[in-house]
Amino acid sequence: MSGFPSIFTARTDATTDASTDDAPRDDLNAELLPSDTDAGSLSGTELVVGYPGTEEPVIDGETIEVAAGEVTALIGPNGSGKSTLLKTLAKQLDHDAGSVLVDGQDIHSLDAKALAKRLGLLSQQSASPNSLTVEDLVYHGRYPHRGFFEEVTMDDQDAVNRAMELAGVTHLYDRELGSLSGGQKQLAWIAMVLAQETDILLLDEPTTFLDPHHQLEVLEIVERLHDESDITVVLVLHDIEQAARYADRVVALRDGEIQARGAPDEVVTEELLADVFRIEAEVAHGPNGPSVTMVRPLHADADGDADDEKPPGRTDSASKPAE
Repeated sequence: MSGFPSIFTARTDATTDASTDDAPRDDLNAELLPSDTDAGSLSGTELVVGYPGTEEPVIDGETIEVAAGEVTALIGPNGSGKSTLLKTLAKQLDHDAGSVLVDGQDIHSLDAKALAKRLGLLSQQSASPNSLTVEDLVYHGRYPHRGFFEEVTMDDQDAVNRAMELAGVTHLYDRELGSLSGGQKQLAWIAMVLAQETDILLLDEPTTFLDPHHQLEVLEIVERLHDESDITVVLVLHDIEQAARYADRVVALRDGEIQARGAPDEVVTEELLADVFRIEAEVAHGPNGPSVTMVRPLHADADGDADDEKPPGRTDSASKPAE
């Protein structure tokens, strides 16, 4: 049993048999989402970011302004700088030049606890003892709101309850993390970040290595946050169609440079896919946004051009101010 006061003392019907892999999600109501949270603002201006031991910066002078209350997806091939940019916005990487503002304040003026009250981050690599229960993990998301020796409050219990319900892990509350599947564990980590109750949420490749079912579970959480709250979400995605379907804005990067930004219909084009991802693809537009059929990889010739054609330039939306 959890080391924290259990939120299920009077709710034994909320659990299922421990052998159940994924239980149906209960009908959720609007009270699961905090109603007093305003959309947070987040921006990075003329950022220069590198890693120790590298001569050239990964990101060199890029600017991004995240639209408050919307979902922004960062896309691009491996090594394009997506995660580097996200980590810089989250103060996980120091920038050599430029500035990052959270709700108009320089991110370096905020200590760890103050920042954690405003911005939640789910990293690619999340580690914790396998013996920790799901409930214990989610309670760790409440650390910005409590002093070291303070008791758990009803606000903490309510926040944990909401987060676990929204992430669909209520039935797993007393399961140890080591007993969970990869998808279940990812949902538990998302519940922990949700328990922080921040107005900005950053997710670094939250669907990577998950099966299609759990990918959609994660993206449905993002969709519900967008539809029923004012939370600002930025996420890194490898799946172009998922980015186009679930994001309001898409930012495409290659070699540390922002190549295009804007609405999915503006960014996800055949020209952009050739330029950024080096693939020939067919793009069709439907009710769920652009759909992509990949045809073949494009290979650069001796002059660096893709196959026998000059690679398309940046899309028109790349020249627009960051939104």
